Amino acid sequence: MLAASLNRVQPALPRVLLDGFAVEAYRQGMLSASEVRVLMGHDSRWETEDFLAALEAWPGTTAAQVAEDGRKLSALLSR
Repeated sequence: MLAASLNRVQPALPRVLLDGFAVEAYRQGMLSASEVRVLMGHDSRWETEDFLAALEAWPGTTAAQVAEDGRKLSALLSR
């Protein structure tokens, strides 16, 4: 019954779960980008890069860290 209820609310639940697993496994270093590509059935590396970027899954860093690096670089360049 629970599965049927969830399926009514989110018909694409298996895909949503797969997306979530792939992104979290990538963030934790359990899967490489190449492995995510195969798991998700993407046709190209760029499709995988777009998928990961859309879900803010950056290799070894967070979006906040990238933004902070950008601020630091701007400060250095303005000197």
